[in-house]
Amino acid sequence: LANSGFLSLCAHGRVSGLAVEAGAALSHVTPVCEGQTLRRGSRCLGVAGDHLSRHLHRLLRESPAEPWVLQALTKKVLTQLKEQYCYVSLDYEGDLREKGSHQPARFQTPDGRWITLGKERFCCPEPLFRPELLQHSCPGLHQLAGQSLQALPEHARRHLLGNIVLSGGSSLFPGFPERMCLELNSLFRGAGVHVEVLANPKRGTAAWAGGSMAASLTSFRHAWMTQGEYQEHGPQYVHAKF
Repeated sequence: LANSGFLSLCAHGRVSGLAVEAGAALSHVTPVCEGQTLRRGSRCLGVAGDHLSRHLHRLLRESPAEPWVLQALTKKVLTQLKEQYCYVSLDYEGDLREKGSHQPARFQTPDGRWITLGKERFCCPEPLFRPELLQHSCPGLHQLAGQSLQALPEHARRHLLGNIVLSGGSSLFPGFPERMCLELNSLFRGAGVHVEVLANPKRGTAAWAGGSMAASLTSFRHAWMTQGEYQEHGPQYVHAKF
């Protein structure tokens, strides 16, 4: 067993850093130093990919121009729309004010109908940074990352600021890495540091890739439960071993 944040760092060739994971059901921020997860700095956000798909559904449902669109909005279609056409704005308020700042996109559903996305393209992923848009009172993912770093000793914080790694399918939106970097540098303005955000193009499956890499190391064997142990003691043995 291993923490998914640690595995995401492994996929980027690191054993220390701040893993910012935006997945399907939850988003996490996990600080890791020399392979050890620092629990006091870990944070969780109850906004992730599934919530964004439902948010996109609501946004399109409110569109007065295409009320029939509900007929075509299956979960699969919503996921395709979200993954292919949505992006994170670097200036959300400004883009909302300037109607010409975003290019509309047209999408053909499997039944041959066309859906036009306008501001929905950047409004869909915005709750990752503004959970209040989904009536969540918790801070945004960038603020949780800032809280996580502030909870660490200064020497650890400075090291992790240059090793912030993104992972998870919901971090793949165009503009997400740039927005995260922009927000974190704003949070730490005046601290004399520059935040670096690492975003591997294959970060959607970083935890799985990191798991494969970690499992190949002899030093990781202490975190294994062997097939023999499983057969002898049963699944409950996981609680005794770990």
